[in-house]
Amino acid sequence: MLASDEDHAIAQAYGVWVEKKMFGKAYMSNERTTFLIDPEGNVARVFRKVKPNKHAQQVLDALAELAH
Repeated sequence: MLASDEDHAIAQAYGVWVEKKMFGKAYMSNERTTFLIDPEGNVARVFRKVKPNKHAQQVLDALAELAH
């Protein structure tokens, strides 16, 4: 599921709305993070500092582990 978080309330609650710096300039942005939520609504797995080229397989592997 993909959800919109226009006021950053969800990102703040999950601790991923953070200050970043680029070229010496500070700004607020989301930390690239994936949360796997189980059917009961609990956070089952957290992936921080996600690297897109390997991430899809990591998520698929975690889903397979959680299914057992």
